[in-house]
Amino acid sequence: MASADVRAGTGGAPHSDAGGKPDSAVVRDALGVGVAVGLSGFAFGVTSAGGGLTLPQTCALSLLVFTGASQFALVGALAAGGNPLTAAAGAFFLGVRNTFYGLRLSQLLALPRAVRPFAAQWVIDETTAVTLAQPTRRAARIGFTVTGLTLYVLWNLTTLLGALGAKAIGDTDAWGLDAAGPAVFLALLAPMLRTTIERAVAALAVLLGLGLLPVLPAGVPVLAAALAAPIALYVAGRRQGGTRRQAGTRDNAQEEDR
Repeated sequence: MASADVRAGTGGAPHSDAGGKPDSAVVRDALGVGVAVGLSGFAFGVTSAGGGLTLPQTCALSLLVFTGASQFALVGALAAGGNPLTAAAGAFFLGVRNTFYGLRLSQLLALPRAVRPFAAQWVIDETTAVTLAQPTRRAARIGFTVTGLTLYVLWNLTTLLGALGAKAIGDTDAWGLDAAGPAVFLALLAPMLRTTIERAVAALAVLLGLGLLPVLPAGVPVLAAALAAPIALYVAGRRQGGTRRQAGTRDNAQEEDR
């Protein structure tokens, strides 16, 4: 996809759409994200094996689920003794965000219908972040493909290596490897919190998740944290309504004075 076509009159510059950036720059950025995040699959493999999952189960999660935050949430909840159904539900709700990513990317990438079911497997935080950062459709397609392919291959390879090497590492809790996945997720999420309401939702979700952690079964605090969005939106709506009413009252008062 990232062909090195050369336009006449560009002095041999790599192909790019008008107003876009060279394909090589897109590939470089995509590879950087894919390699950096893909290597954290090792942490998942170690954590999963240390949590009691077998090698086939661990590898199947990375091959079929392929969304790091959900995988770490599932394994963490199971390792903590949580109910499997509750753990699966928590992982599922974390993965629901990929559906909304897909709605946005389907318009941006405009891939052929035959390709979309396969591309859907790669719709995750990292591919979405790289794709949305591109100025043109061509660059977006290159960024999505290179990031998705690099990350999928490395994530599954390092998952296998991590699961195989779990015994040699010993106590996985002492290494804190289970924090690698959430840390990567937070690093990608933080720059996207641009508005006050987005920051409020994130902060409230953290408070709910951490506050309920000691009193609820493993996996349930993640589900409860999802309540942050409707709560924050409700409060914001009430404030906007109050502001509009105050503005209306002032306007009416000014009209009466006239």
